[in-house]
Amino acid sequence: MKSLQELAEIRKRAQDNVSLRKENNGKRIVVGMATCGIAAGARPVLLKAVEEVQKRGLANVTVSQTGCIGMCRLEPIVDVFDENGEKVTYVKVTPDMIPRIITEHIVNGQPVQEYTIGHQDAN
Repeated sequence: MKSLQELAEIRKRAQDNVSLRKENNGKRIVVGMATCGIAAGARPVLLKAVEEVQKRGLANVTVSQTGCIGMCRLEPIVDVFDENGEKVTYVKVTPDMIPRIITEHIVNGQPVQEYTIGHQDAN
């Protein structure tokens, strides 16, 4: 750090990252981050979700984590809540699936059915 301006820029970036994790009245992306989820690859999924939300400038979307969701064999699990609290659960999520979930579900309001618990659990 060489100047006050550089410090201010670092502070702004940190605040932007924190604001993604604050509760708001918009949509929420919640990633299961218990030991089973982490072992199955949830950390890269969470990081990809944060990255995609930031890249697209989606101010009304919160990305957060939770503990055990209770379906370890289907981890990594991502719940997406809309503004009304309606939930769609995505299972066996990989980082490569996140851009499609963001585009189709978060931005366009159409859940990606083939990634959901009803579809995946049948397989």
